[in-house]
Amino acid sequence: MVSSPAAQRVRKLPEERREEILAEAAAIALGEGLERITLRAVADRLGVRPGLISHYYPAAEDLVIAAFVRAVSEEREELFPDDGTPLARMAHLVARIEGNGAFELTRLWLNARHLCRFSPALAEALQAQEYLDRTRLTALIEDGAASGDFMVEDPFAACIRILVAIDGVGAYVNNVGSFDYPAFTRFVTDVCEWSLGVPAGKLRAEVDIREES
Repeated sequence: MVSSPAAQRVRKLPEERREEILAEAAAIALGEGLERITLRAVADRLGVRPGLISHYYPAAEDLVIAAFVRAVSEEREELFPDDGTPLARMAHLVARIEGNGAFELTRLWLNARHLCRFSPALAEALQAQEYLDRTRLTALIEDGAASGDFMVEDPFAACIRILVAIDGVGAYVNNVGSFDYPAFTRFVTDVCEWSLGVPAGKLRAEVDIREES
């Protein structure tokens, strides 16, 4: 009787292994928080030794920062689609924020803002990602001003107001229970309509369509 050969572990290319590690760390960042990213935690999820993780990320802080950047970069693409009118694209953004589609992302940003007090490298990465968000949102507002969807003279100022509204609502993301008063739950919509010169209720109607679908 001939025995079958023992199964051999497939050696992955360095690029594949790094991508696998980073994807798992980003998932931990979104689901559990940046503090839960450790070399062992990622190794356990992948079924490998911690030494393999440290080969690609010798410092745990480097992996934490890379995971944060990866997570927020992927979510940015979800928040800012390229198709549709500027009004529809803004409604998509607001619907994800107010409808908790970006719940994990909101928690991650709040988490990172706290931890960056103790990590200059994370603070630098956070600032870079904030810049990218501002650039993307400002471009959307400029598109809306050009198309006539938005009546706004200073797109960058409108961008700042909207992001402050998003961050303000996000500050309550860890609260136990819910506060369903419309002045809170629809705050981002209201600020967007005011900042963008959109008639009251017009953006809200677009947001409602997306939240119901």
